[in-house]
Amino acid sequence: MSHTYTNLITHNVFSTKEREGLINDEIKSELHKYLGGLVKELKGKPLKINGMNDHVHILATLPPTVSTSDAMRFIKANSSKWVSEKFNRPFEWQKGYGAFSVSRSGMDTVVNYIENQVEHHQKRDFRSEFLSLLRKYEVDFDENYLWK
Repeated sequence: MSHTYTNLITHNVFSTKEREGLINDEIKSELHKYLGGLVKELKGKPLKINGMNDHVHILATLPPTVSTSDAMRFIKANSSKWVSEKFNRPFEWQKGYGAFSVSRSGMDTVVNYIENQVEHHQKRDFRSEFLSLLRKYEVDFDENYLWK
């Protein structure tokens, strides 16, 4: 086969440093657009971006030439710098991230989940949500090191 064909959909989740509520209404919309632009800069396609004041969810496709770790490093570094400069305030993301593969048939469910963040977080905080995602996607983890 002379060409590469992929459909790599990833649900990426990461929080602000120490899960501080840094993503207020003033920056939320612009930040989400900027995150989408960074995905596009990597030749990916942002499918859904949303979150709360302490974290963000990005559902996106990436080309096979871009690793998830490289994409997350690029997106987090550039967006934190952008927020700090544009809004003249310190802004940092927590180290690490969650990245979960999503099938095309499961994509609508994940889009709905990301769209309805406000409703989800009336019932549970980011920590509970992230633990739930790790368990749902059967990711091995040691909770002793999860929040450091």
